[in-house]
Amino acid sequence: MTIENISSTKAFGGWHKQYHHQSTALNCTMRFAIYLPPQAEQQNVPVLYWLSGLTCTDENFMQKAGAQRIAAELGIAIVAPDTSPRGEGVADDKDGAYDFGLGAGFYLNATKPPFDQHYKMYDYVVSELPAIIEAHFPVTKQRSISGHSMGGHGALTIALKNPNQFNSVSAFSPICNPMDCPWGIKAFRGYLGDDQQQWQQYDSCELMQNSQQFVPALVDIGTNDNFLDEQLKPQTLVNIAKNKGYPLELRMQPGYDHSYYFIATFIEAHLRFHAKHLQIS
Repeated sequence: MTIENISSTKAFGGWHKQYHHQSTALNCTMRFAIYLPPQAEQQNVPVLYWLSGLTCTDENFMQKAGAQRIAAELGIAIVAPDTSPRGEGVADDKDGAYDFGLGAGFYLNATKPPFDQHYKMYDYVVSELPAIIEAHFPVTKQRSISGHSMGGHGALTIALKNPNQFNSVSAFSPICNPMDCPWGIKAFRGYLGDDQQQWQQYDSCELMQNSQQFVPALVDIGTNDNFLDEQLKPQTLVNIAKNKGYPLELRMQPGYDHSYYFIATFIEAHLRFHAKHLQIS
């Protein structure tokens, strides 16, 4: 698999880099970002995969969250893919809506035409991207995953479906029960059709209810998040975790909203949470 470096910037003794490559899973050219901490010059380091939310690219988290300083201290690489396939011929919402189509891949494998031709973000994040990262960069096979909003949904569902692949999972403001909120219903119907059995495989509540192996999970949500009641609906997930005995810590943070100011405030706690489960002292 050939990758092309398109930017390289030093930060906190390490390097933030962007790459282009031709994706087999998505059938288009994709861009991803990677932060390599200074320890990567001497040894292989574990990886945190970050999944961003609606309308974002690989750049939002890397530029706004302030994660590199702590990643450099802990010796964790961070990989941030784009949020959907891109390019000529990739299907988009016919009205150009922000919550479906380009920038809104929902980290699933679409089965409904025309989106089934490119929208295979689940396969990309679970299989193709880790294979590229582990082939081209000084990293171990120790992985954790995190994300925000739509990406929080992606991180939780991917970890729940692949407990042997990820040591830990965290999320900021995740869409906890997409089968029961407008964002999720629109995306699932558009990408998967009307069969709700297909929807269940990408809903954190359904997956946690049926989980047999546990991945330690940390979730932060702001009490002033304007999407809290209509889109995020964390209480269902909390209730399932409690009944299941699932190791989920969900923290409601007073006064915080849905923004990157919120993420920047608590990203250090999330990185230290993952470092503990990645067995970094």
